[in-house]
Amino acid sequence: MKIISLASDQPALIQQAAQILVDAFKDHSPEAWPTLADGLTEVHEMLADDRILRIALDENEIVIGWIGGIEQYDGHVWELHPLVVKPGLQGNGIGRALVQDFEEQVRMRGALTVMLGTDDEDNRTSLSNTDLYVEPWKKISEIKNFGRHPFEFYQKMGYCITGVVPDANGAGKPDILMSKKIPTKQDQ
Repeated sequence: MKIISLASDQPALIQQAAQILVDAFKDHSPEAWPTLADGLTEVHEMLADDRILRIALDENEIVIGWIGGIEQYDGHVWELHPLVVKPGLQGNGIGRALVQDFEEQVRMRGALTVMLGTDDEDNRTSLSNTDLYVEPWKKISEIKNFGRHPFEFYQKMGYCITGVVPDANGAGKPDILMSKKIPTKQDQ
């Protein structure tokens, strides 16, 4: 596997990246990118000069995953959006490699923090279908994973839950906000 930047003059790879986005989100977030046209729109938006789009290619030069980033807060913070790995290949270290590569990309740009939102649209955590306006930090500290929700993947990567957006995706469907400090050269 190798990880490279995707360029706007690579239509076949753009098409593959868009299809992976649609396929990977259809079970847990079907409204995110329901069609190939929606996936293509997202990929093209992520190809903007002020964003990051890195793809993982297998030995046959086929896209097997990708990660995007959006600069926030004058470059001090980068939002990781999205991370997607081809269904059937998840759990094989591709996502981990993409996140590590992304963190290095933003570190080289002077970022101090990476943040992300990991939605719970289908009741895969104990934060869904609960009133997050009552004792939110208690509920966050006691979060349970009911169905391979990605928040635990990010925790293993060093991210911590820094908040939630209650009802972000409809009643009882929160967005779980996570962040990670990016070490500077002085920290290393």
